Amino acid sequence: MPIPLRPGLIVLAIVIFLAALLLVLAAATYVRARMIEAAYPNTGTLTDVGGYRLNALHVPAGPNADLPPIVFIHGASGNLRDQAGAFLAPLQGRAEMLFVDRPGHGYSERGGPENDFPDGQARAIARLMELKGIDRAIIVGHSFGGAITASFGVLFPDKTAGLLFLAAATHPWPGGVDWYYHLASTPIIGPIFCHTLALHAGMARLDAATSHVFAPNARSQTYANDTGPALVLRPSTFRANATDVANLLGYVTRFAPHYSEIHKPTVVITGDSDEIVLEEIHSRGLARDIKGSELVWIKGLGHKPDYIATDLAIAAIETLAGRPQDLQAMARALEPTLAANSIDQGAVQR
Repeated sequence: MPIPLRPGLIVLAIVIFLAALLLVLAAATYVRARMIEAAYPNTGTLTDVGGYRLNALHVPAGPNADLPPIVFIHGASGNLRDQAGAFLAPLQGRAEMLFVDRPGHGYSERGGPENDFPDGQARAIARLMELKGIDRAIIVGHSFGGAITASFGVLFPDKTAGLLFLAAATHPWPGGVDWYYHLASTPIIGPIFCHTLALHAGMARLDAATSHVFAPNARSQTYANDTGPALVLRPSTFRANATDVANLLGYVTRFAPHYSEIHKPTVVITGDSDEIVLEEIHSRGLARDIKGSELVWIKGLGHKPDYIATDLAIAAIETLAGRPQDLQAMARALEPTLAANSIDQGAVQR
């Protein structure tokens, strides 16, 4: 007769199996994370900003530079390669540029708990500017980077020459964020999730996710290879990114009332087809709160004006530098092209 298994032995067997499975997943995560780093090595320089190091690509101005220094702040799930991919080549030589890996992203170290919020990250970037010898700059923020850009404008007016918001996330919105941000940012369970499942699930959805960020506009076939979004899937980076996103709603609820204190030249660029950020809340909110700002609203534009409307964004930088351009006319001129090149959003996996 077969010997019946005791319930305690069954539970023990299940625990051992699950522990072994987690160890295998953790080992596979470690290997794949190192492969991602090998594919996208650091292109910047690490600088100690007070007990931890920020990574940035610092590009000097050319001999015929016609623009002030520019600091670029990437969004959630990004790294400095994202903004450099859009702006480095067309602005090369025209200005001193600083493309920053936000704390905990790309190759920057996370620092302390103050960097769990946009004002802490703004202070870190201000310190980095000082160490790089940049007194004042035009601050350009995309998506989540918009919350840091707005915080920078409030906290460091003397370091701010102008502000450019690209599809920015800056104001309280109804609802919340996806469940995995909360899971990954929680104690104990969060690190286990980040070191076992998150990278593998993320790699399976990377192509669809980046396409969704661009929708309804077409994403370049080389975008993922050029900008290294897979870097965010490494465990510590994934957890830092999740913490940023999970904390954002509470932060902007507290901080948004201060935006009216900004009195620097400001341009806000957004589209009416952004599926990531509710542009009618965030971009219109910025235009309402920052006196004298210019809102550039583009029909048919999604969440990536940095790539889809690069020339317009550069014209906005020129405007902030005191060389006014007709941004509204440029926006209208873009609309037929965007309509002709839009993709079927239902075909993009979500």
